[in-house]
Amino acid sequence: MAPTEPEIADSHTANSPFNIDATEHVAGENDGGYREPPTNGRESKGGWKPAFILLANQALATLAFFGVGVNLVLFLTRVLRQDVADAANNGLGMLSLTSWRYLIKPAGCGSEITKCREPSAVGVGVFYLSIYLVAFGYGGHQPTLATFGADQFDEKKKNQKQNRDAYFGYFYFALNVGCLFSNTVLVYFEDTGMWTLGFLISLGSAIIAFLLYLAGYKKYRYVKAYGNPVIRVVQVFVAAFKKCKVQASNEEQLYEVDGPESAIKGSRKIMHSNDFRFMDKAATITEKDRNDLKNHWRLCTITQVEEAKCVMRMLPVWLCTIIYSVVFTQMASLFVEQGDVMNNKVGKFHLPAATMSVFDICSVLLCTGLYRYVLIPLVAKLCGFPRGITELQRMGIGLIIGMLSMVAAGVTEFARLKQVIPGQKASSLSILWQIPQYVLVGASEVFMYVGQLEFFNGQAPDGIKSFGSSLCMASISLGNYVSSMLVYMVMAVTARGENPGWIPNDLNVGHMDRFFFLVAILAALDFVLYLLCARWYKNIQIEEEGDKKNLEDQENISIV
Repeated sequence: MAPTEPEIADSHTANSPFNIDATEHVAGENDGGYREPPTNGRESKGGWKPAFILLANQALATLAFFGVGVNLVLFLTRVLRQDVADAANNGLGMLSLTSWRYLIKPAGCGSEITKCREPSAVGVGVFYLSIYLVAFGYGGHQPTLATFGADQFDEKKKNQKQNRDAYFGYFYFALNVGCLFSNTVLVYFEDTGMWTLGFLISLGSAIIAFLLYLAGYKKYRYVKAYGNPVIRVVQVFVAAFKKCKVQASNEEQLYEVDGPESAIKGSRKIMHSNDFRFMDKAATITEKDRNDLKNHWRLCTITQVEEAKCVMRMLPVWLCTIIYSVVFTQMASLFVEQGDVMNNKVGKFHLPAATMSVFDICSVLLCTGLYRYVLIPLVAKLCGFPRGITELQRMGIGLIIGMLSMVAAGVTEFARLKQVIPGQKASSLSILWQIPQYVLVGASEVFMYVGQLEFFNGQAPDGIKSFGSSLCMASISLGNYVSSMLVYMVMAVTARGENPGWIPNDLNVGHMDRFFFLVAILAALDFVLYLLCARWYKNIQIEEEGDKKNLEDQENISIV
């Protein structure tokens, strides 16, 4: 479309008189939220010592969080007396540390032997309020801690960039160390009705984690905030919309500030890319822009436009990870329900259903070491790529393994139904049959979630690193909601007339195996879509010290 008369694009380049110095272009809080960092934007502290403090904090916080969450489904069914399908959905939130005061009556109830009284309305209200408060707190803690830990290493330095990449693996390792204690000792307490003691241990762990975090504040390396990235992205779309009738300028004519630094203080310049060309209109200088060069709702730099493009490119990949999170969610909900109706006697020892997630944790711990110290060196030697496989390849492998875990869960449930004993709750099939599905989920986590942390944090521009890390947590959260909707939809379709549905309160008359196979099919379809998105994805390209440099070779970032 030809440009209209009043808004003919100007041909001034980055060296034209209409370009201003980077310090003059920095926007205020009202129009972009940019902040003035120090000259270099960074402190000189950091390294592995403060990183280890943060890793210990992650382990303790995870112990507290999962210590109250791992048996949540059983708490909902035994204490709040919810149906299995409802419990599988509300297991998606986190249990309050205060709910025991109102709900666990008489003391010690909630085991398989002692039943609890009907919960009071006040107790249920406090329970659900606390669920969302705890989830809100942990939802802010985990992605922020992942980014803050990575900030302890300066990725501009080659050796520290390798340490930064290694940090994400250790971060997930620390998370599972915390889970190991919560899924063994705390699960035993809670499964036998000692909910109060389990909650108090979780509370103590949270307090220690907080004090440990405060103790290291002088050692941390702080990166100055770059303002609100959401506002900057919105500015690009608003500016492009205002110039919808303007023809986008060529790359050489788009607006950028002079000097090595971008207008977003502390953020490196990003090279121009040819996709999403309509967004380049935001960096196209028109006659009207000459009167107000500081109006970022009309004129944005190339770097700001490319920052928005990076978000647009990452979103399709991120959306493909949500189905995997549906797979992951089953481990804390339906896997537990499945194990609760299996033969959990191993010799003379009673094995609580939630304790089976220990095999997931051990799988994560083992696979993390194998990936870092065996797979990466082997692939690097064979293929010549020093980082082993790319993040996109890693995530794709994780999706495949996750799909296989659902197949394994379906096979286990099919076998369990074949050995149901009439008149009894539990099947004669040993709970140890669940080991393969837990091990496969653990292996998939190492590839998918660690790959997500590395990918979204590494591909996000300097100004939106926290946003990149938050995408991983958001994927898990949305996966929980999708799982909830899927359970409700399945029950709405299958539970008709005399048919109890696939996931009834009595699992022995249901077909939960079909639900697991359905999730496996969805994961397979999602993998096909993921392949297309991964092949389409183009990596971010940054400009350092006046030289244009790819963050990664394009051929290496592709999944195939």
